[in-house]
Amino acid sequence: MAADLSILDLFLQSGPLVQVILVGLLLMSIMSWTIIIRRTQVLSEAKRRAARFEDRFWSGVDLSQLYHEVQARKDDLTGTEKIFYNGFKEFARLHRNNEKQPAAVMEGATRAMRVSLSKEIDELESNLPFLATVGSVSPYIGLFGTVWGIMNAFIALGAVKQATLAMVAPGIAESLIATAMGLIAAIPAVTFFNRLTNKVEKLEHNYVTFMDEFSSILHRQVFAAKEG
Repeated sequence: MAADLSILDLFLQSGPLVQVILVGLLLMSIMSWTIIIRRTQVLSEAKRRAARFEDRFWSGVDLSQLYHEVQARKDDLTGTEKIFYNGFKEFARLHRNNEKQPAAVMEGATRAMRVSLSKEIDELESNLPFLATVGSVSPYIGLFGTVWGIMNAFIALGAVKQATLAMVAPGIAESLIATAMGLIAAIPAVTFFNRLTNKVEKLEHNYVTFMDEFSSILHRQVFAAKEG
């Protein structure tokens, strides 16, 4: 009996619709874990790179020198490096053309950094909505498969004069696998969506803080130059 009720046998004995639902939920689970692993790596790397760049930024290095260091690998910039690069690039360009308008210089540099910040956050949040979707819909998809399977099991029992527990148990067990599979797909997706979203929010706060501090430095430079 144990062999008859193994997961593989129950899957093979399920109806076509329930099998499609189970395969779909399995694929959703595999895709979720792929995203979870990839996003975890990306966010961890982003955190390390941000910390490394900020150490360099606050080491007392000249901003022009740091800009040239960053520019040498501009195609590989992310996070605070990208915000710094775009902000300082725009600042330098506007400062050359608008030496007597420091407010316009700061406005342009800040705008460039905000655009860069928005793009970085969008990149960090990539694929996270899929986890939210899987976490939301998987239990309902699994429940639909269970309801459908149980309904078919009872319809089949209606054609039998004498029903027994042994006759109905396999059909119900086949159906309940869909609910279990839905939960298997949903629970990790919801758990890691919350964890990864929290990491993104912390990185975003870090980026915004850096941008504000960098803006203050540029503000002092451009207005000091005007006063000078």
